[in-house]
Amino acid sequence: MKKKRALIFGVTGQDGAYLSKFLLKKKYVVYGVKRRSSIINTKRIDDIYKDINYKSNFTLLYGDLTDASSILNLIKKVNPNEVYNLAAQSHVQVSFEVPEYSADVNGLGTLRILEAIRSLNLEKKVKFYQAGTSEMFGSTKEKFQNEKTTFQPVSPYGVSKCFAHWITKNYRDAYGMFACNGILFNHESPIRGETFVTKKIIQGLIRIKQGKQKKLFLGNLYSKRDWGHAKDYVEAMWKMLQQKKPDDFVIGTGKTFTIKEFVNKASKKLNLNIKWIGKGIKEKAVNIKNKKVIIECRRRYFRPLEVDYLKGNATKAKKILKWAPKILIDNLIDEMIEHEIENSNDQH
Repeated sequence: MKKKRALIFGVTGQDGAYLSKFLLKKKYVVYGVKRRSSIINTKRIDDIYKDINYKSNFTLLYGDLTDASSILNLIKKVNPNEVYNLAAQSHVQVSFEVPEYSADVNGLGTLRILEAIRSLNLEKKVKFYQAGTSEMFGSTKEKFQNEKTTFQPVSPYGVSKCFAHWITKNYRDAYGMFACNGILFNHESPIRGETFVTKKIIQGLIRIKQGKQKKLFLGNLYSKRDWGHAKDYVEAMWKMLQQKKPDDFVIGTGKTFTIKEFVNKASKKLNLNIKWIGKGIKEKAVNIKNKKVIIECRRRYFRPLEVDYLKGNATKAKKILKWAPKILIDNLIDEMIEHEIENSNDQH
């Protein structure tokens, strides 16, 4: 039987790395696309090359979502069965600083992939997955967000992802393409990028405990997030493309925690006894053992428009995809801590 070929845009990111390994286990031939840059940023996928069973089925290619001809040439060359678009300018705060670039990569980049598939007459052959985000819901007042919840994005990132969502749906309806949107809520892992709050918290607390850092600075302690594990979420992406009909799915755990609750859980696991004092922007955490302030809030870490509450209702995914999250927040934090401690030991 001929092996399925998958093309993954954004392969060096957290989700790209987990998805590659997931598909390689499923005996796919995987082609990963990364942008050319002067630094080597493949550390999340380096272990693939160490695995004798995987490396022969994995190829790294260069491409850029801002360049239509590079996308067209890649799809033509690989002739994939499945295309996963996980590439994006994925940092919400940064999208306020580079709004045009965020729109170009996240919005028009998705359009360029769809248009390449169409212009190569592969719309009946290629299955396409678009990585959406809970940030598209933005300032919604609904208690749970599902596939029918109205999008109300409050960042250039969220707006650009809405364009990507609708253009994917548009190509599905207009050209009969098998194109799916996954509306994924926050998903973390030990290999999460360092600028994301969960990684920043775990890294900061460990460094404070080891005496390598004095303080951790955070923004809004009370924004609530639905946190899952990236490993679970890439399985949901794959399952969407195995269905008879293309559709859109919300993927989340249905449980929310504030940033402060995440900090408390991680501190407890690290035996860092902290006490919160003060209110609002002046709220801070004190290390009970030595009475030193170790966490403070800073205005600069607040977004121009805050998203206070996101909670996913994945009922449809549970019913149709038979998908449910396996890794709970406590296990996720354990994994992240273990990875961070191992890494900090390796560096010495």
